[in-house]
Amino acid sequence: MGVWVFIDFCLLVAAVVTIALSIVWRAPNLLMNMVFSSADLTTGLALGVALLITFAISISAIIQPNHVIIGLVILNWTLVVDALGIIVIGTFIWFYTLQERDNFQKIFLGLTSDQRISLQDQLQCCGYFSVADAEIGGSFCQNSTFVQTTINSTLNFCVTPITAFADMSLNNAFTTVYGYMAIVICLFLASMCVIKMRQEAERFKKIDAKRGGRGFV
Repeated sequence: MGVWVFIDFCLLVAAVVTIALSIVWRAPNLLMNMVFSSADLTTGLALGVALLITFAISISAIIQPNHVIIGLVILNWTLVVDALGIIVIGTFIWFYTLQERDNFQKIFLGLTSDQRISLQDQLQCCGYFSVADAEIGGSFCQNSTFVQTTINSTLNFCVTPITAFADMSLNNAFTTVYGYMAIVICLFLASMCVIKMRQEAERFKKIDAKRGGRGFV
């Protein structure tokens, strides 16, 4: 039971962390908002809520008398659903990392002029792959002469800092999500052990009752 309680607490922590990050990362931050869209954060929020609901089900299940194991059975089926969701979300994030340079070029070109200028100033770069898609303006890419001479000679384009930040963020995200699978699997196995333990306790209780209340020697 001690192991079960510890793993269930880990499930609660995972739920709270996922919900908190899904809310915090919605704050205005151009680079972070490029990596995690509103739809991505909504998916993360849904996963966090699902884990929180699973935790609530687990508490309801574990406080039942020994002979009532239906709650733990429902908990395990809920954990199976959670596991499927974790696999789908983690794999989607991982798959997105396979073509980061092309994926974020589309996002970069889809930004407004002011957003591209702000991003170039923040990262001290001009354009994504070349000076052809550089946005002239701001404090760094001040004019076309500076972009053509300085940036083109140093190849200081935005693709490197953008994909470096995105790669770190996305790798941490899908690794953490996949890590939730360990919690789900361990809680599933621990719940199976608790079910077996309670069934054994009820079995011996009935045998004891048939023997007139006398326990085994």
